[in-house]
Amino acid sequence: MDADLVINLMLGALKIALLVAAPMLLFGLVVGLAVSVFQAVTQIQEMTLAFIPKILAIMISLAVFFPWMLQIIVAYTRELIINMNLYIGKI
Repeated sequence: MDADLVINLMLGALKIALLVAAPMLLFGLVVGLAVSVFQAVTQIQEMTLAFIPKILAIMISLAVFFPWMLQIIVAYTRELIINMNLYIGKI
């Protein structure tokens, strides 16, 4: 196994990780910004007001995007398993 193959495998894994995490992170960011603006406008400084909506948004985005995320992860894993003999042959 040469360095190029390892680097390509790691780049693919990082790309998949970022792609899978992006919807949840974006939903958390949007809800966090909305709650922050609401807190600034109303001058309410309650910690649970900032924390609970973000958790709910992330859980909802996970429920909505889970089939898509699972499809991406399964496709990457299938590609790794199918090409396993190429990886082993280069040792």
